[in-house]
Amino acid sequence: MLKIGWASCDFTPTRPALIQGQMYVRVGRSARDPLTATAWAIEDVVFVSCDVAMVNDKLRQAILDRLPAEVPKHNVILSATHTHDSLVFFDNVYAHPDGDVMTASECLAWAGERIAGAIATAWRDRQPRQIGRAFGHAVVGHNRYAIYSDETGAMYGKTNRPDFHHIGGYEDHSVDMLFTWEPDGRLAGVTLAIPCPSQVEEHLLEFSADYWHEVRAELQRRFGKDLFVVGWCAPAGDQSPHFLLYGREEEEMRQRRGVTERQEIALRIADAVERALACTKPTGETPVFRHVGRELQLPRFSISQKDVSWSQAQYDKWIAEGGDPTSWWPIRLREVIDTANGLVKPAPVTARIHVLRIGTVGIATNPFELFLDYSLCIKARSPAAQTVLTQLTDGSCLYLPSERAVAAGSYGAAAVVCPVGPAGGRQLVEETLKTLNELFEEK
Repeated sequence: MLKIGWASCDFTPTRPALIQGQMYVRVGRSARDPLTATAWAIEDVVFVSCDVAMVNDKLRQAILDRLPAEVPKHNVILSATHTHDSLVFFDNVYAHPDGDVMTASECLAWAGERIAGAIATAWRDRQPRQIGRAFGHAVVGHNRYAIYSDETGAMYGKTNRPDFHHIGGYEDHSVDMLFTWEPDGRLAGVTLAIPCPSQVEEHLLEFSADYWHEVRAELQRRFGKDLFVVGWCAPAGDQSPHFLLYGREEEEMRQRRGVTERQEIALRIADAVERALACTKPTGETPVFRHVGRELQLPRFSISQKDVSWSQAQYDKWIAEGGDPTSWWPIRLREVIDTANGLVKPAPVTARIHVLRIGTVGIATNPFELFLDYSLCIKARSPAAQTVLTQLTDGSCLYLPSERAVAAGSYGAAAVVCPVGPAGGRQLVEETLKTLNELFEEK
């Protein structure tokens, strides 16, 4: 058995605060459901799943600064579920409104203290527990790009247009599962990797964990109210819970069943977990455990004249419509233009990754919103019997699009939100696989 500990915390604010996730200002004054962080300590590593849009360096540092000395900070691995209804943790994202609204610094202190407390509790809770793995499927995410007959693409593009040609890429409905049991056989916790951001309701004026709240509630209803659930957003840069096709049919069936879209997702995931548990039992063995953390230097996105023209047009439109020039969107647009004109010379992007071996399971993280073309290459070529991947982990490097996505264009595959392009994506794949192979070659 391995030394494993669990803990969770609620970091829902009790004061109004800005909400992260869109191009416009939203202030949350209440919560639809709790914002949760769940910590899973295993040997000398602590994984933490947080209901936030992204784990930027400021949030990461705010958490690490509050940890007790006994916890190895370099082995704390923080992941975002990528809800678009959580707190803003850094300045210059949106103009701060007047009145009693928490600042970014206040949000950092509020969440940092609570998440650090959960990490410390999980660390101290470590004791011999059993671990097992399983694999299943649940339809949650869908490719969010429509491609037209002229080979251009559009995020959430209309599919009933006469020139609609095809959907932009693959969809991954896999569910990678890791279970933890107490020595007496009781299920203690489950770690789930779902290739879809938690963005069913991404325009709320209240705080929400989105579908992960329903997933936790449903799993706790089936397996016990004390069950811990780590929710990982597996690579899903081109995925979304929104439908380009079948939206009308899905809505009709949900109405027949009397469930919301979030509840439907939770039922699908919980069914996959229940099916897997029916044939997955603890063995009591002590699996091989190895962990490597690395920093990669990845080349910047290659900015084309098309990117410059598009960015300039978007910037001019934003300003003409009275948009705030100090918010994140026009700032990013100006960076593209200035970089192309030689006014800014950005350095290569530093990407922090973690690669682990737990018995026959490989785990690999990345800080991007990673398109499926890359994650599927890693999974297909991995030496592990099962490979679990997480994105938006230990950093916030925005999108990393595939070659075909860049060729088609649209938001998520343009320089404005892509510090790294396909050349860096291929390097990330190869470096991740190299590290996995090294871990599995060792006896």
